[in-house]
Amino acid sequence: MRIEAVFFDVGETLVDETHEYGTWADWLGVPRHTFSAVFGAVLARGGDYREVFQHFRPGFDLTEERERRARAGQPETFGEENLYPDARPCLAELKAMGLRVGVAGNQTARAERILRSLDLPVDVIGTSDGWGVEKPDRRFFERVVAEAGCPPQAVLYVGDRIDNDIRPALEVGLRTALVRRGPWAHILDPAGVAERCLFRIDSLSELPGLVRKHNSEYEAGARR
Repeated sequence: MRIEAVFFDVGETLVDETHEYGTWADWLGVPRHTFSAVFGAVLARGGDYREVFQHFRPGFDLTEERERRARAGQPETFGEENLYPDARPCLAELKAMGLRVGVAGNQTARAERILRSLDLPVDVIGTSDGWGVEKPDRRFFERVVAEAGCPPQAVLYVGDRIDNDIRPALEVGLRTALVRRGPWAHILDPAGVAERCLFRIDSLSELPGLVRKHNSEYEAGARR
């Protein structure tokens, strides 16, 4: 089926989170390289990234600490400078191709406001806080399909995580593209899942051409 809509995860897909996690290490008073090492170890054993904070401060409440950081004038934040260089050009090219383009990830209400302020060339911005459901819940991806306005098989979801992005999107019937960057993409690669992706890419700059080729081949086959 022709791809009619492309939706993107946020962290490590569009946004480089190096700065964000570095500021968390600073907030905890932990050397950044130590925080990164423990982060990788937790992911390698299949743990949730939120467990990392518990290693350094047992009982750590991420939601509460986000509020404390905001009150202290050190809120979690990102900006244009944290977008991967290939992000904006990719979004713009896909939109120019006539596709419906969206951003949909597990993000806070604050992050959603920041995403909207960036004036990205997209039709939809959705977050787990705004939608009231977070990945990998299948209802998140059902909402993506509803926002796309086309059948699941015509929606391509682009993400860096097999567990949160690729596997649940496939279960709902979406097409998927795995972008191989960020810690999850390098550490987690369960056999048999990534192979089911329509595309596996190292840069978003590859994506528009691949989508264009896929759609052209589909349309050529439909004319036969």
